[in-house]
Amino acid sequence: MTVEVLDGRIAKVEVMRGAPCGATWDAARKLVGIAVEDAARAIGLEVQYFCSANPAGWDPIHGKSPVHFAGRVHSKAMQDALERLDRY
Repeated sequence: MTVEVLDGRIAKVEVMRGAPCGATWDAARKLVGIAVEDAARAIGLEVQYFCSANPAGWDPIHGKSPVHFAGRVHSKAMQDALERLDRY
């Protein structure tokens, strides 16, 4: 995922690889205009909303449902994308 920021807000999100259900792209569209400091949390929540995985299917190893796991993965991807902006 790559991100463009303008005036402290998300201006564009480009998804390189996303969830097979399409939740990544749906969530990315909702982030435009969100404050940078809220972006990682927001994409995690939006992906959980759009995710079509069965939330009742708990993973005994991680102790999370696939929906929660997807939220964490996407939040981390957003954090990484924002950190790459700070490095360059």
